[in-house]
Amino acid sequence: MSVKIRLARRGRRKMAIYDVVVADARAPRDGRFIEKIGSYNPNTNPASININNERALKWLLNGAQPTDTVKAMLSYRGVMLKKHLQIGVLKGAITQEQADAKFEAWLNEKDTKIAGKAEGISAAKADLRKKALDAETAKNQARLDAIKAREDEQKALLAAAEAANNPAPVVEEAPAEEAPAAEAPETTEGEDEAKA
Repeated sequence: MSVKIRLARRGRRKMAIYDVVVADARAPRDGRFIEKIGSYNPNTNPASININNERALKWLLNGAQPTDTVKAMLSYRGVMLKKHLQIGVLKGAITQEQADAKFEAWLNEKDTKIAGKAEGISAAKADLRKKALDAETAKNQARLDAIKAREDEQKALLAAAEAANNPAPVVEEAPAEEAPAAEAPETTEGEDEAKA
């Protein structure tokens, strides 16, 4: 019997979620399986891959063949590297401690990359949200300016129409009569003192 590690589809239409299953190669895609070892959700960003690494490694070492998609997911999670290192330990090329140290170093680096990608995605999303908010604010301000200009134009038209309907009486200004300035006689200081 040939054993495969493959995906079994579930979830609603256009929002598929997959189970990672170990099944007989002759069984239908969503039919009988031997064991469910994880799940895969491509709808999130980055995609959610939850696999029981120990069970997947056990099945790989026992000869189960992963499909191309599952093989890529197992490589992403480090199961294929762990299988490679474990084969090296079984052949005596490296010790178990060296294999564990290599795997831990790779796992730390991979976790850093995944965290960086998640931060980059969240930063891009926040930047996109800020740009959309700025564009909406500018659009609203342009609308308000257009409404204010329209209202000012209507006020000017109403004022012009009112002025045309109610002409103001024309008041002719009479020329101001100039009163002759009464010139006071000039007095000298001495005369002022004498009058006092």
